[in-house]
Formats: sequence, structure tokens, C-alpha cells
Amino acid sequence: MPELTPAQCRAARALLGWPAQKLAEKARLEPSTIAEFESGLPHAGAMIHALRSALERAGVEFIPENGGGAGVRLRNAGAMGDPAAAIKVEDLTSENDE
Repeated sequence: MPELTPAQCRAARALLGWPAQKLAEKARLEPSTIAEFESGLPHAGAMIHALRSALERAGVEFIPENGGGAGVRLRNAGAMGDPAAAIKVEDLTSENDE
């Protein structure tokens, strides 16, 4: 399984409209672990795998580095809820976590 970057994690949460708390619940991790990872602190592969798996189960696809940069997208936006309700990536902070 390819690596997950902090930026991809934040972007995936934004696409889903998930606060860090919800991702933590889905990945069975502590919310502080999500915050640490997204801030760029190094973490073990098992924790990254748990994050990526939870996001993929929710419908996120990870786009590999292909000359244009790695990214994320939703498999089927119609089945994932209202994309307009999602938090913009640039607006993700610990303050808007529910």
C-alpha cells in the first residue's frame, strides 16, 4: 500500500467533511494522533495504514504521484453525501473539529 502524506490526509477529511475526531473513531486511533500526523510528525506504518484504510472504506481514492503530484478524490461523490458541506482543505484546523 502506498504511503499517505499529511496533506492527503487533510484533503481526504475535507472531501468527506470529517473532523479529526470522526477519522480517529473510524481508524480506531486517538484524535491527538491524527493532529500529530497531519502536522508532519513521523508515525509508524501501522498507524498510517489504519488511517488510509479508514479513508478508503469511506470512499476516498488516493491518486499516486504521476508527474502532477499525489492527490485524493472520492470514488462516488453522489454516495458520499453533500460535497458542498465539506470543509475546504485550507480551512482545516483543530478548531473546526467537531
